[in-house]
Amino acid sequence: MTESKLDYLIKYLLSERGDLNDIEIPDSFDGKFRLYRSLVNIRPVMPADEALLKAEDEFLTELTFRKGVTDIDDLTPVEENIYLWQGDITTLKCGAIVNAANSGMTGCWQPCHSCIDNCIHTFAGIRLRLKCGEIMEKQGHEEPTGSAKITPAYDLPCDHVIHTVGPIVNGSLNEKHRRLLAGSYKSCLELAAENGIKSIAFCCISTGVFGFPQREAAVIAVNTVRDFLKTADMKVIFNVFRQDDLDIYRELLK
Repeated sequence: MTESKLDYLIKYLLSERGDLNDIEIPDSFDGKFRLYRSLVNIRPVMPADEALLKAEDEFLTELTFRKGVTDIDDLTPVEENIYLWQGDITTLKCGAIVNAANSGMTGCWQPCHSCIDNCIHTFAGIRLRLKCGEIMEKQGHEEPTGSAKITPAYDLPCDHVIHTVGPIVNGSLNEKHRRLLAGSYKSCLELAAENGIKSIAFCCISTGVFGFPQREAAVIAVNTVRDFLKTADMKVIFNVFRQDDLDIYRELLK
């Protein structure tokens, strides 16, 4: 069933375009999924009909189920209301996950890029880009660094996605970088609280292609969250993917 849905989605997405008529659809599931993901990544901000959305919902829900969903209720805190978890954030069931977005806020447009922005938009489905596009059109300008926006999570197992733009570090790290990164964490926490969200999972904001040193970023993240939780009742997950990030957070949270 999953592969037949994937075939349908690919054919539909190709039919929307007039410049990809010569593309050959691969035989393998992995090849087909890579093509599907690429088509989603480059799809413009525009609506889709109900048939496509229904097929996408069924396909992505089953795909995530096969990957395995982790529920925050099954995790053990390392400090009061603070959790450390290594894994794929798109499989995490909680109130909200945080997306490290760019200032355009409509996702990563590079086909099959490994950034978290690309992963979240891919597995949330095409409605996420449309929603983000509507928010940005209404706003009328790029998202400032250190601020955040909230959207539904669509086909992800969490309830919401909170998108924040972290600082880009070119050259030496300075106090402005540190202040803006703390602002991203604080903006996400405050936005979650305003929307009644009781649990939130943070990725390692700005430490990928944005160039923020990992340890310094983790110190800011932990200190900002600890300070916020002094007066707020919320569960916070530090989600890491790489082993070196896990080691850093283990040391800071021990």
